Amino acid sequence: MNEKKLQGLVIKSQSGFFDVSPLTSNDSFPMKGKAKMGAETISCQLRGRLKQGRHKGDLIAVGDRVRISILPEGTGMIEEVLPRERAIVRMDPRPRGVYRQILLANPDQALFVFACASPTPRMRMLDRFLVIAEQQKIPAVIVANKVDLIGQEAAEKIFGHYKKIGYRVIYTSAEKNIGIEDLRYALRKKLSALAGPSGVGKSSLMNTIQPGLGLAVSEISKALDRGTHTTNFRQLLPLEDGGYVADTPGWKSLALWDTRPEELDGYFPEIATLVAQCRFSDCTHVHEPGCAVLDAVRNGKLHPERFNSFLRMRDGLSNKR
Repeated sequence: MNEKKLQGLVIKSQSGFFDVSPLTSNDSFPMKGKAKMGAETISCQLRGRLKQGRHKGDLIAVGDRVRISILPEGTGMIEEVLPRERAIVRMDPRPRGVYRQILLANPDQALFVFACASPTPRMRMLDRFLVIAEQQKIPAVIVANKVDLIGQEAAEKIFGHYKKIGYRVIYTSAEKNIGIEDLRYALRKKLSALAGPSGVGKSSLMNTIQPGLGLAVSEISKALDRGTHTTNFRQLLPLEDGGYVADTPGWKSLALWDTRPEELDGYFPEIATLVAQCRFSDCTHVHEPGCAVLDAVRNGKLHPERFNSFLRMRDGLSNKR
């Protein structure tokens, strides 16, 4: 049989079936110009030989780039999963050992959406998300939404110190159309993981970016919350300017599964730069004399809330050992 073979991007995964959008060249994404919900894809299954043997993690995930063969009836078989640049990974304990569940393969960035008010921003949750992003080597962007409720100056008092650390912060309001173009540009031609607490306005923002997108995000989020993830339902949503958005509510259950307490300082950028200045090489940054981190807290060079988040996370990791 003379099978046509091509490369593609996995944009949907459900119950062992994968929707693959073909790549016509070396493009990062299949879609150029106007993207459409439900654009032409090829329904594929994984070739049996790829499933052989015991596996300690997902063989394929949404966001993977693959090589497929086209069958006469128009469906496809996934012949090869190309190497991943990075992935959002959740460790799932199972009777045969810990299993690596891939929430999203090859994300270019993670967008963490938090409200300036209504609901009150949960800064420790944001810090945890940022640590996980650092650990999994995923660039992070902070979206401070509902800025119209408190004003720009008050919003910067809450989120401004993250910009000083080196994170990009975008202040937005779907209601007042604030920061929408900045957000649209940040998403353009990238595969973006979207995460944040409920009620922060993710769907409203996405609808403002692109009509209908927010509804799709909301429907996927509700499906995952109902437990549909047990059938491995995940999907990339196309953007009109190129790129995709993936709702990834699983961030809340991601654990720092392979992080030792003494490694945590490396995932706080502003702390990592101070470690070499501490008197002791095994400094915990909790009580030691000559600790550059404690000095930075006392001198106001290290934000106290960030340091408190560090202490709480370190304590949590220590208690697990």
